[in-house]
Amino acid sequence: MKVMQEYIDFPLRAAMKVKWRKMPHFTYPWHFHSEYEILYIIEGSGTSFVADNIEQFNAGDLAMLGSNLPHFWRSDEKYHSPNSEEKINYIVIQFPDDLFRESLFEYPEFRAIKELLDRSSRGIRFSSLFSEKVAAQIVNIAQSSGFEQVILLLQFLQELAKAQDYRLLAGELYNLQRHDFTDDRLTRVLHFLTTRYQQKVELEQVAEIAHLHPSAFCRFFKEKTGKSLTAYITDLRISYACKLLIEGKLSVSQVCFECGFNNLSNFNRTFKRLAKMTPTAYFQKFHE
Repeated sequence: MKVMQEYIDFPLRAAMKVKWRKMPHFTYPWHFHSEYEILYIIEGSGTSFVADNIEQFNAGDLAMLGSNLPHFWRSDEKYHSPNSEEKINYIVIQFPDDLFRESLFEYPEFRAIKELLDRSSRGIRFSSLFSEKVAAQIVNIAQSSGFEQVILLLQFLQELAKAQDYRLLAGELYNLQRHDFTDDRLTRVLHFLTTRYQQKVELEQVAEIAHLHPSAFCRFFKEKTGKSLTAYITDLRISYACKLLIEGKLSVSQVCFECGFNNLSNFNRTFKRLAKMTPTAYFQKFHE
């Protein structure tokens, strides 16, 4: 499936854009844009696609998408019927990636929002309990305008930044800003892994890059990334497999070996565990 770039117009160079729409079904295809996006579903159901993540969406869902993160929302079949009376109802908030100047994030008051924007590089889905709590704020933003609307957005972003109950959506390949790159050892290791994960990777080989004993490296890597080396490499491989399946140019068995697995049954089992569906079902979701 080809991803298209959307260019969002901000009338009169406005700082943000808010749309409240009620329509038969979502129509925009697989796309990305440089703007950040917050989407709140008031009514409707279907399947959401965010990078390599696929899952159901329902009324009350709240998601935030980072800059240039590919995505689209596909309404359920009942919304596409010519005689259907079902409608989707949603609010979308979009603001440019340069709305906040980098110097602004040097102030401690904006640190939480900076971390929120970094997390959104993988897409964030908030819990239904949290979205219910902030629903009135979203509606308030949609019903306001001008300077007041921008202030309300800032307050809302701070609320999102404080949220504890959320999930990151896209896989490890989209995890571009979450690691501590001030540690040169981690930078060297992650660079090695992101260029070699399709090949066989030995613990001793990676530990040597960090100038650590293998057992010390395992503790270091887990502390820095929250994952074991094996889990991290597996996430990279499955994330790349998802990308290849979305593109649709290779068969499942070809994808298996292309992304670094050497056993098809192990690939199928691992893919299903992490993506919650088989590689074939995943392919069909994008190409049906």
